[in-house]
Amino acid sequence: MPPSLLVPLIVGCALFMENMDATVLATALPALARDLNQDPITLKLALTAYVAALGVFIPVSGWMADKLGARTIFRSAMLVFMGGSILCALSNSLFTFVAARFLQGIGGAMMVPVGRVIIARSVTKAELVKAVSYLTLPALVGPVVGPPLGGFITTYFHWRWIFLINIPFCMLGLYLAGRFIENFVEPDAAPLDVKGFILTSVGAALIMLGLSLFGGHLVPQSVPILMCVIGAIALAMYWRHAARVPHPLLDFRLLKIPTLHASVMGGSLFRIGLGAVPFLLPLALQEGLGMTAFEAGTITCASAFGSLFMRLIATSVLRRYGFRTTLMVNAVFAGFALAAYGIFSAHTPYLLIAAIVLMGGVFPALQFTCLNSIAYADIDSRDAGRVTSLASVIQQLSLGMGVTIAGLVLQASNYIQGHATIVEADFWPAFVVIGLFSIASVPVSGKLPRNAGLELTRGHAG
Repeated sequence: MPPSLLVPLIVGCALFMENMDATVLATALPALARDLNQDPITLKLALTAYVAALGVFIPVSGWMADKLGARTIFRSAMLVFMGGSILCALSNSLFTFVAARFLQGIGGAMMVPVGRVIIARSVTKAELVKAVSYLTLPALVGPVVGPPLGGFITTYFHWRWIFLINIPFCMLGLYLAGRFIENFVEPDAAPLDVKGFILTSVGAALIMLGLSLFGGHLVPQSVPILMCVIGAIALAMYWRHAARVPHPLLDFRLLKIPTLHASVMGGSLFRIGLGAVPFLLPLALQEGLGMTAFEAGTITCASAFGSLFMRLIATSVLRRYGFRTTLMVNAVFAGFALAAYGIFSAHTPYLLIAAIVLMGGVFPALQFTCLNSIAYADIDSRDAGRVTSLASVIQQLSLGMGVTIAGLVLQASNYIQGHATIVEADFWPAFVVIGLFSIASVPVSGKLPRNAGLELTRGHAG
């Protein structure tokens, strides 16, 4: 089996585990919140704790892969993720659950980004789009299986069991990686930027956790404000620091490359919108429309079927229309598809809801394939680690921002309309806002040259 197929499928085991875990958890959030005696919106803290861990440890993932070997870090990260999953299943309070999710995030921080480094160094540029498409195939099975499986387990058994299903997939990934993936080491790896690591860790973690605490009742509201201020100061200090050192932890100078800039900055706006969906949609179906977790799961997984279809034809679309046109036009379609979730009500037919959710998977899948591929269009393979670290940090923080923004809009909508609990009418403003974020990425993509990423679409079939 050629590396362009085998390596992405192996790395896809990690993506499968991570994506299934996220979709299963999102479906189970209302039941989990009741079991932990918390408001469902408060459980966004569990989602953002995971993203905060990504923001802390993704920056060093590229350096660790270069220094210690990509395969070594990849397999170690899978073990850490599995350990965090087990602790999630054993949690009995919000604090212990959030801490276990943070541990899971440490594993995820190095598992998926290092997997992308492995792919970038294992295949040629001409094979990269095809390799990314193969990578997403096993990853897409997670969102297909996750929602109905999580809903079934939550409805008929107990939410704790949903975290234990990661274990066999982790074991399979460990075996395949050990046997078939080369342990890439960069002999001239730059020294670790320790000061940069401290500043980015403090900044990313405090801002993400601080934003997730806004509007809640866990701590006085002065606490999240202070956390965000300190986090912003730390990131501002890092920005100055990064401009002065030769090998910064996150090298923002790489964003001068037009294709990488479009992937990271335009992609971040798009991901803010899409990052809210796994949190907001299951909550709307269960708390707003009164569905069981299993019923909500069977609808949520429709988006994964849409994603699977689009990823199979993504290369053909890119060859015909190019990256620039595809990114601009598709972002508008994706924004309208996500905003359309806001029309759901208790009177909306089940099949219509499923059809709209299906389309909400088609357009974002094409956008993700474009964004993830074009990031590597104009870089050397030796820079893959630095590019992956920079892109992954900003992308993951954007996904976490989506959860936070959706939660804040939902809380504001609930408060303004004067509802005692979350009801159906509270959700539509949040879906409109996340749709607008996707459309906001169009001007950034419009700055790309018309022939951007041309080398990536040459010489292979869809």
